[in-house]
Amino acid sequence: MGSPGPALAVWVGGGVLSLFGALSFAELAGMMPQAGGQYVYLREAYGSLVSFLCGWSFFLAAQSGGISVLAVGFAEYLGEFVPLTTWELRAAAAASIVLFTFINYLGVKEGGRVQSVLTGVKVGALVALILLGYLLVHGPVTAAGNLPARPGSSFLASFGVAMVGVLWAYEGWNTCTFAAGEVKNPQRDVPLALILGTVAVIVLYVGLNLVYYRVLTVPEVASSTRVGADAAVRIFGRTGSQLVALLIIISTLGSLNGSILAAPRVYYAMAKDGLFFRWCAAVHPRFRTPHLALLFQGFWALLLVVMGTYEQLFTYVIFAAWLFYALTGFAVIVLRRTQPALARPYRVFGYPWVPIAFVLTSAWFIVNTLVEKPVESGLGALMVGLGAPVYWIWRRKKSENSRS
Repeated sequence: MGSPGPALAVWVGGGVLSLFGALSFAELAGMMPQAGGQYVYLREAYGSLVSFLCGWSFFLAAQSGGISVLAVGFAEYLGEFVPLTTWELRAAAAASIVLFTFINYLGVKEGGRVQSVLTGVKVGALVALILLGYLLVHGPVTAAGNLPARPGSSFLASFGVAMVGVLWAYEGWNTCTFAAGEVKNPQRDVPLALILGTVAVIVLYVGLNLVYYRVLTVPEVASSTRVGADAAVRIFGRTGSQLVALLIIISTLGSLNGSILAAPRVYYAMAKDGLFFRWCAAVHPRFRTPHLALLFQGFWALLLVVMGTYEQLFTYVIFAAWLFYALTGFAVIVLRRTQPALARPYRVFGYPWVPIAFVLTSAWFIVNTLVEKPVESGLGALMVGLGAPVYWIWRRKKSENSRS
């Protein structure tokens, strides 16, 4: 974006868009606190084809690819402390997937406890980094050095492209809905988690970026591949880089555990509908977890790590994920009209303007991504579209099983 003001505006804009999405999802989560979350809302609003395509993109790339990216990110930062070859790095990434799959296999409480510890440590460290950045460094290093924005693009187009990275950073605000069926008081707790969690993440991201621009120049921020580590060196000295590396390890492990915990509930719901492998609907008799869906997800994520294709898959599907977010936001309006009698413990604040604003802004983001990144978004659309013939195969198989 060229300068701190517009760059910070992208972080705020992405946060507000995610918050509007969280507010919209909160009404749906209160209405239908079932395993599968977003998949269930899309099915009730639009039918099984749309919900299947969402679950298909989750399994093929969005969730499984995200798990692979996080696992490799953990291994790369582990290399700050222990030198790793390429295959040792992939082995460490694979080991982290196996470990957290095993923990979540043992029960949602076990996975939740690990999540609480990792999130608590991570948030505490981020808050400390923000506070110490202001206490130990007095004023910006230099106010000079703004850079030109993207050549050949308008402000709005540049803003939209910058939003791709920001929305990836906010990605995950919806995943607590996947496990709503295993929450004690989902009508109250899931909407609270969506709203308060998203607000907290906005505050942390904006606070961190304010620290970056306080201690580094704009060219330094722009040229850095690990801006957090560079800022920590400026704040704490030479040990700062390792402190941030440790923080990022904790952060990626927390995100990894959360994704492994939540996503199999979508495949479980798809299998119960007869639109995925039937054995993915199995629940462990002792641990009460969708254990086979967990193992299948773990196997696919491990395969993506070994093949080294996780980053490409995840890039291609980001814009498609926001297509389903937009459809889910609009589902609030659809279900208000088609199922008005359903109990709604939480009603979205600012209805209908908040869902409408979320849908319209998401639509602008999708179209802008298609225009500015046609290859990546086109491949993402193709990947989702390939799910349509797969859906008809599953549906035909389901029909044959029901007749036999």
